[in-house]
Amino acid sequence: MKLSNLQKYILRQGLGSKSRRISKLVLVKFYGGQKNKPKTEDQINIITKSVERLISKKLVKGLGIKTAEKWFVKEVILTPFGIKQAKELLGKQQELPLKNRKLKN
Repeated sequence: MKLSNLQKYILRQGLGSKSRRISKLVLVKFYGGQKNKPKTEDQINIITKSVERLISKKLVKGLGIKTAEKWFVKEVILTPFGIKQAKELLGKQQELPLKNRKLKN
């Protein structure tokens, strides 16, 4: 399953917390170390879309308020499948883009 860096960060943060719950405000720290940060409003929108995509992949559950038009997700909880994927992310090393070359003799 292909995940963005933000989605991987969300899963790792959920695995690191004791209750497996993460507030959306904690996820804003993802942008703390970046040089070219999006605007604060855009950061919240990006995080919201990433969380919604993780919910559709059944990796997290969203807790929040439902209005007539949409959901306002305040916290996310890892599902058992999400915990499994997060553990795989921790054990998986990044592959280097090396090519196999035949040695000339």
